[in-house]
Amino acid sequence: MACVANDDTPRIRDSAHSDPEPGTAPDTGADGVAEIVPAEVREHLVRGTRSVLVDEGALDAVRRRFDDEQAGALGRYLASAQSANTLRAYRSDWIAFTAWCLAEGRRSLPADPVDVAVYLAAAADTVRPDDPGRWALAPSTLERKAAAIAAVHGAQGLAAPTRTEVVRMTLRGIRRRRRAAPRRKRPLLLPMLETLLAELPEADDPVGGIARRRDALLLLAGFAGALRRSELAALAFDDVALDADHRSGDPMIVVRLGATKTDQAARTEQQIALPRGRRPRTCPVCAFADWADLLESRRDGGAEAVAEHLARTPATRPGAHRCHTYTGTDLADGTGRPLFPPVDRHGRIGDRAVSGRAVADLVKRYTRRAGLDADAFSGHSLRAGFATQAAMGGASDREIMRQGRWSNPRTVHGYIRTASPLEDNAVTRLGL
Repeated sequence: MACVANDDTPRIRDSAHSDPEPGTAPDTGADGVAEIVPAEVREHLVRGTRSVLVDEGALDAVRRRFDDEQAGALGRYLASAQSANTLRAYRSDWIAFTAWCLAEGRRSLPADPVDVAVYLAAAADTVRPDDPGRWALAPSTLERKAAAIAAVHGAQGLAAPTRTEVVRMTLRGIRRRRRAAPRRKRPLLLPMLETLLAELPEADDPVGGIARRRDALLLLAGFAGALRRSELAALAFDDVALDADHRSGDPMIVVRLGATKTDQAARTEQQIALPRGRRPRTCPVCAFADWADLLESRRDGGAEAVAEHLARTPATRPGAHRCHTYTGTDLADGTGRPLFPPVDRHGRIGDRAVSGRAVADLVKRYTRRAGLDADAFSGHSLRAGFATQAAMGGASDREIMRQGRWSNPRTVHGYIRTASPLEDNAVTRLGL
């Protein structure tokens, strides 16, 4: 049963009149833009259930049978059953469906399967307001909307209308009609990455020097570690350890990953290694040392200490590695200090982690500064760039899959075909 959220879950709000939570996008409806949720829908959702996917009546019964501590423990674990991103998407999808039912005079819970099918078909026909030639919602988004409707029904002990043949056939028809190649973002290859690094702010700038150190580490770690944007955003200093390559003695960084997209329960301890780069400018270990030193000065002396640190300690200079003499940081103190906090335009450093969307925006910002088409790149471009660059360098499937934590070789083969379409290809033997 899909269950989420107790009293700690953010309340449903009117996305048209409230600011979104930091690091999150506003709730969207079937047209893909922020929509006004009718007051009747908001009142029903907020009054009838604190969370879209939890049967509050059942939880009330638990509270009557058990003490507050036991009921609270149950609520906390139910709240952890889904990832925060899934909850946010399901909540938005359920509000959109409920609003549509109200406008059409239909019942949302329990929903009639034909009504669900009509709703999905109508959503599939919606186009973007700013580009009528493109669909507003992808088939995968529509399938997620159906999953949200099923999850809400399941949480209330009701049969999911999406399991009926009319809904399944509708979704199948949508996917067949929309049969088209996915619009993939371009990979950031090493030459492009170096171009982005050249656009970093000046090292001794009182404001830009802070962002320079953070952004250099983020770009290098995302590329070398084949990290998803959500994984980058979630990293804390507690997840990072300084180590040495037993073959060469060179320093390296070992990053331990918690819950990931493909392992949301963190059942396996995944870790990646970030080796010393050939040049200081592209060395993840040097970049980590520069950023950690700056944050240590902030912790110990505040903004004034940061300014002094920037003045006397420029970022890593070309041709001069510093990682060989770096002994590590005590910022990994068990407090979960984020590795990548936000930095505003005044150089103020936040205490919370950046969002995954902020990582994508950062990549776009630097590609735009470098004169590239920012719309062609995203946060995934770093991960895709690793796989493509590694394939161009002759890395095997197994090597690429290990660092990128891919379990399906077909995914890696797609990057290899992009990197070297003539590699291991019979067309080279035709004698043309």
